[in-house]
Amino acid sequence: MLSGERKEGGSPRFGKLHLPVGLWINSPRKQLAKLGRRWPSAASVKSSSSDTGSRSSEPIPPPPPHVELRRVGAVKAAGGASGSRAKRISQLFRGSGTGTTGSGGAGGPGTPGGAQRWASEKKLPELAAGVAPEPPLVTRATAPPGVLKIFGAGLASGANYKSVLATARSTARELVAEALERYGLAGSPGGGPGESSCVDAFALCDALGRPAAAGAGSGEWRAEHLRVLGDSERPLLVQELWRARPGWARRFELRGREEARRLEQEAFGAADGEGTGAPSWRPQKNRSRAASGGAALASPGPGTGSGAPAGSGGKERSENLSLRRSVSELSLQGRRRRQQERRQQALSMAPGAADAQIGPADPGDFDQLTQCLIQAPSNRPYFLLLQGYQDAQDFVVYVMTREQHVFGRGGNSSGRGGSPAPYVDTFLNAPDILPRHCTVRAGPEHPAMVRPSRGAPVTHNGCLLLREAELHPGDLLGLGEHFLFMYKDPRPGGSGPARPPWLPARPGATPPGPGWSFSCRLCGRGLQERGEALAAYLDGREPVLRFRPREEEALLGEIVRAAAAGAGNLPPLGPATLLALCVQHSARELELGHLPRLLGRLARLIKEAVWEKIKEIGDRQPENHPEGVPEVPLTPEVVSVELRPLMLWMANTTELLSFVQEKVLEMEKEADQEDPQLCNDLELCDEAMALLDEVIMCTFQQSVYYLTKTLYSTLPALLDSNPFTAGAELPGPGAELGAMPPGLRPTLSVFQAALELTNQCELHPDLVSQTFGYLFFFSNASLLNSLMERGQGRPFYQWSRAVQIRTNLDLVLDWLQGAGLGDIATEFFRKLSMAVNLLCVPRTSLLKASWSSLRTEHPTLTPTQLHHLLSHYQLGPGRGPPSAWDPAPAEREAVDTGDIFESFSSHPPLILPLGSSRLRLSGPVTDDALHRELRRLRRLLWDLEQQELPANYRHGPPVVTPP
Repeated sequence: MLSGERKEGGSPRFGKLHLPVGLWINSPRKQLAKLGRRWPSAASVKSSSSDTGSRSSEPIPPPPPHVELRRVGAVKAAGGASGSRAKRISQLFRGSGTGTTGSGGAGGPGTPGGAQRWASEKKLPELAAGVAPEPPLVTRATAPPGVLKIFGAGLASGANYKSVLATARSTARELVAEALERYGLAGSPGGGPGESSCVDAFALCDALGRPAAAGAGSGEWRAEHLRVLGDSERPLLVQELWRARPGWARRFELRGREEARRLEQEAFGAADGEGTGAPSWRPQKNRSRAASGGAALASPGPGTGSGAPAGSGGKERSENLSLRRSVSELSLQGRRRRQQERRQQALSMAPGAADAQIGPADPGDFDQLTQCLIQAPSNRPYFLLLQGYQDAQDFVVYVMTREQHVFGRGGNSSGRGGSPAPYVDTFLNAPDILPRHCTVRAGPEHPAMVRPSRGAPVTHNGCLLLREAELHPGDLLGLGEHFLFMYKDPRPGGSGPARPPWLPARPGATPPGPGWSFSCRLCGRGLQERGEALAAYLDGREPVLRFRPREEEALLGEIVRAAAAGAGNLPPLGPATLLALCVQHSARELELGHLPRLLGRLARLIKEAVWEKIKEIGDRQPENHPEGVPEVPLTPEVVSVELRPLMLWMANTTELLSFVQEKVLEMEKEADQEDPQLCNDLELCDEAMALLDEVIMCTFQQSVYYLTKTLYSTLPALLDSNPFTAGAELPGPGAELGAMPPGLRPTLSVFQAALELTNQCELHPDLVSQTFGYLFFFSNASLLNSLMERGQGRPFYQWSRAVQIRTNLDLVLDWLQGAGLGDIATEFFRKLSMAVNLLCVPRTSLLKASWSSLRTEHPTLTPTQLHHLLSHYQLGPGRGPPSAWDPAPAEREAVDTGDIFESFSSHPPLILPLGSSRLRLSGPVTDDALHRELRRLRRLLWDLEQQELPANYRHGPPVVTPP
């Protein structure tokens, strides 16, 4: 039992009464799993989304999946083949400052930040400005020739390949002529005009594919990417400088020029249709052209002179630049033609384009116009920007590249304690945007869900969003004071409602719900319509109780005070229902951190109310009576009246605890797992549920204490009363209490009062069974100890007395069976029944039994208890127990050291019921008393709201006018 001392601060502990039998209740409670703070890993800190324009603020753009990036400072450190490749690449990109290794070099280790830039990050103007003239190709002419395999699959079916010799200066046209000669289709490269026209009909193609076998030329080959080489390109250098990725193979094919152009155009169209998810050859061509210089490198850079050097050096410089081009002239002409068509289409959409004549314009204007022609994705949800913060940096469309999309503040800011910044998909650079502002989940299942982060200002269709809500296509999502987006979902099934919910209602439309008058003040409706909606809410039967955080304390205090006073004739679980409505309103409509604070305040109020009630009962039923004043035994009627408030609090707190557990689990699932305050919220919820556990244990403890205290004075009659009175007939199973023998009525009346009390208070069935389980445990231990004690000094263990006790016990078990408690009673009265059955054995049969047979037939009795019953059994004058009843040598020590009395500390622990709450918060309120209390609380909240207004603005609650 808990003592009556007070905790620090003067707060009294639960319980001050002591059971003489030592009642200790254990409450194993299912604790919620604490979620630790999960920080993003180093790989997840930087976003890899390339679809969303908000990534423009990052210093390093995300690379395509087939480009390998190397740091400039790490090129020289590479060894083996990669080192030689690095040297070759350095010949292409070397400039006035990048090749130096001193502290003053642009890419050297001495330059701050220089080692942090990637080589692919350089732009075309930087390459043009920093390229120095290369040595003439004559210096490399002494290099040994190489052997190229030129496949002729485009010439004839089944043709394999021909090997041709090629040097670094061999052009594609020369190799085509040589290959045609090997295939027997043309003469030497210097042949006549007919042979030259034959060479023009064919082209050398650079093909990439995946070979079926280990070798590039074995097995079945299927080219996946094809590029036509220009006539002046050097295939041997192309093969040396641009190698295929692992798992891919390159080969040169000889195809008809028209067929090759057609295959190349088809490859371009497939790359455009696949989007960013599939490998595309066109981006690789553009990057190769930019990296190799292209037309921009033909102009001299600063510091290199006014033009190209004259003579052979200038000619070879021009040839070298042409070697670096990876896009043929015909492809460039097609691109220019398509760009010109798109430019004309863009200019035609400009205002006044019909009257103005399109002429030559700045290429920068075309880039700006093409950015304005944005085509939304057709297979992914996206957000359309309606209002931004910086027009020069904000984009119009923000595409969701993952099922979960996070909006947050841009920059390289890190979290507290030097931890990395949270993962963000879209950066919004505004002063009121949090590092992790809002999260949208749009999976295959519709609708999408939007959840604001803690403290983040987010609006949904113009209303402040505090909890997770559904997000439908066409909804408006406001982030902070500046950004406003419209959510769109072009996928099948994501069309959304035909009429957006944020549009004003049509004239004559009905209000959307009883709480509309509290949340919608500027909707354009008239005063009469708003008053009718408010009146319908105040008097309605919907299970809704809306309040503001400032009114929470007054509301909770009023509910608990009314429940403690028993006012309003509420149903048994009425207080728990009203408090659950408050919890539900906080979990659905108030900010994220409000629910833990409400639960803590609610648990403390209930604990204080229960303690006051226990103290009142203790004052009326003191433990220690003054000397000379006889103690008046408790009657079942008095116990029922005293314990009714405690039993009601036990029933209501049990259902409320189950409901709170459900809401906390929902909060844990919906909350942002990276929220730093989530662990603190869960700890507050856990402390509140621990207080509710304590209330349940305390009320259970006090209830069984007073019930066992009443039973303590009635149980001896089961051992002393004689059910076989003159002219009396034993009642059968299911008999009423009045038909039972007089000696059994006091004990059965206590059981009946406890059963009626639990039914009236609608106590949970699990707690009902545990309450009677403890009462039966106490009755069994008390009766068995009395039986052992009374047989020591006087003749008590006789067959006739045992038959009377057996009959009384059977009558009690039969009555409990009729009350629905037979299984529990049989389990806990088993030891007493076994002891009485031993005494009911006829004397002649008992004398024939041995110690081993009696131990086998009465296993619930300990060796000490069995030996005590046999040694004091009345066999007759002058007759002692036979030697066959002597304990076995192995059990002699247990008999001598054992205790014949039953311990009261071995009672079963209190186990709180698990599962869903029995509170019904859906559908209209059918109980009239609960409806009256709900109306009273709503009007109380209305009065509190009116008290904050000036006196000339106050008015009473509206009344619905009858139709």
